[in-house]
Amino acid sequence: MAVWALGINHHTAPLDLRGRFAFALDQIAPTLHGLRDSLSSGSGRHPGVETAIISTCNRTEIYCAAEAPALDHTLDWLAHSGGVSPALLRSHSYSLDNSLVARHAFRVASGLDSMVLGEAQILGQMKDAVRAAEGAGALGTTLNQLFQRSFAVAKEVRTSTDIGAHSISMAAAAVRLAGQLFEDLTKIRVLFVGAGEMIELCTTHFAAKTPQQITIANRTLERGEKLATRFGGEVMRLADLPDHLHEFDAVISCTASTLPIIGLGAVERALKKRRHRPIFMVDLAVPRDIEPEVKQLEDVYLYTVDDLASVVQTAQAHRQAAVAQAEAIIDAGVQSFVHWMELRSPAAQNGGVVPLIQQLNSQADEWRALEIARAKKRLAKGEDIETVLEALSRGLTQKMLHGTMAELRAGDAEARAQTAQAVSRLFLRSHSKNGL
Repeated sequence: MAVWALGINHHTAPLDLRGRFAFALDQIAPTLHGLRDSLSSGSGRHPGVETAIISTCNRTEIYCAAEAPALDHTLDWLAHSGGVSPALLRSHSYSLDNSLVARHAFRVASGLDSMVLGEAQILGQMKDAVRAAEGAGALGTTLNQLFQRSFAVAKEVRTSTDIGAHSISMAAAAVRLAGQLFEDLTKIRVLFVGAGEMIELCTTHFAAKTPQQITIANRTLERGEKLATRFGGEVMRLADLPDHLHEFDAVISCTASTLPIIGLGAVERALKKRRHRPIFMVDLAVPRDIEPEVKQLEDVYLYTVDDLASVVQTAQAHRQAAVAQAEAIIDAGVQSFVHWMELRSPAAQNGGVVPLIQQLNSQADEWRALEIARAKKRLAKGEDIETVLEALSRGLTQKMLHGTMAELRAGDAEARAQTAQAVSRLFLRSHSKNGL
């Protein structure tokens, strides 16, 4: 199987271009169906291709696996879906294959490729993307292994290193910037537009500063009310936002809208009603929720996800040791994945490696089942449990070593010497490594 990936992120593409390729979670399944149909019917044909799409505010990435790679076709399809030329997308994208795909996926899951180094939110977003691909029937054995190993590596990185200890989240960065504009955050009124995970995080951080008022504006009142109740806030219909925008000193927006929901005219009218008292605005949505022209207004302080980059990259020096540790864990994970891929290659199959592994596992399971059955019978007769366990372990050991012992005693001296070397390599490696 060939594995390839294509993507754009905050390192390679500007915000507005990323917005063209942002897929909401409920769009993933139909988008995957479209991609698979295109790859299956295009030149070269890739029947049974595996696909997955990860789409966040900072990245959109396509992962594929098939008998042969189709990077150019994948790029053409993505460019068409975003309404741009393949040449433009190619200049802002990155493409990877085989082991490089695994390394990239492991780094993304571990938070090493995020705008906020070490942030944990991306791992949940990747898991959501994998569940969506599974639900769409687009995930096969290869990509499933890739992502499950990504999650395992990410878990090891988080438990074994301090990669996330000094990170500053987007939500915390928004509060920090607001604190630079307003002397006392307890006196400001804050409007949160949307009710998703990012808005929930931002509301949590701002609520800790006990602002004068918290209001949630959302398309569906029920979801907005649920979030507002948690923080003692109020709720507003999104349609009423233009009439009440002037009431708020800070506006934090992050919805899944494909078009801006706060326009230049609405902000200009709000400023006039406020007699040009400043408004602090943060647009965390991709595509944008707030028209970019708003940033040019004299009394508006508008920040996008890209504007927050310099804020969230503090304490970089403290994280370098953790990054080195994380990269070492990722290296080991990549080697393990490549080895797994090699075992599934036609050469390994034809060489008998995989069937032999299956036979060994089957034989070991048979021995284990036999000894467990014997142990259960002895326990049922009332024999001492330590005596039964001793017999079980001895029986398993004898079965596993019987063939080895027979080979060491059989044949001529040269054959026995070769067998002895193989036995030492297979059975005594851990002893020599530990100095025993």
